[in-house]
Amino acid sequence: MQSGKRQIVSNGKATVVAAAGLMLGLATLAYGSDGTNANAVRHVRGRTIVSEESPKVELSVRKGYRFIGTQQINLYGVAEAEQFVFARQGRDNTVESFYWIQFEHFLPSNDRTYKYGSKNTTQIGDLQFVYNVGSWPDYGAEMAGNPASDGAAIERLLEKQHLSFPHRAAHVRMFHSPSADHRSELMIIYGEALLQNSAVPVREKGVDLDTESPASAQVLLEHARQGLVIQTR
Repeated sequence: MQSGKRQIVSNGKATVVAAAGLMLGLATLAYGSDGTNANAVRHVRGRTIVSEESPKVELSVRKGYRFIGTQQINLYGVAEAEQFVFARQGRDNTVESFYWIQFEHFLPSNDRTYKYGSKNTTQIGDLQFVYNVGSWPDYGAEMAGNPASDGAAIERLLEKQHLSFPHRAAHVRMFHSPSADHRSELMIIYGEALLQNSAVPVREKGVDLDTESPASAQVLLEHARQGLVIQTR
């Protein structure tokens, strides 16, 4: 996506990866009664993700959000990611706001690392994140633009529950590096629909709100922070 790109570095050379990232394959995890496999490295308990590693945390989403589902994807053949989605439904099966939570790591077959261009940082519970904030006139189209992206994978997960991304929308993307070698990451995306008369600027290909509307970016960041509780285990 246009704003807040992250870099994957290999042998000292940086390759810029779009915000969502590409994937080569998609495999849905086995579901238990709560939507996840209780014996897996991560599972969902109500509105809480319990992660046993990378990082070892409990991440809870506030009341009003529904757990939509989880899936595992392969990125470029060099990394794997586990995605979780919680959403609050608006009118006509459109998502009013959502948390897209992604645990990602590189495979042992390569020496790549994650690097982030943003210098913005925020603390949520026990973890520190770097973040960026952006807006789009058609968020769903932005996600679906590349059918192989993890954003498109999230969209398909929503569709299974007869839900869709909002059109005018903004999101906050937050990244935490759980290990010193920067070969794994926790990515949290909070997104919300924007009213037609919203003061938040939108433009084709996206707006970097951190630069163009810092006040809007701070409001959205607070919305993201207010809905999360993160505790290390």
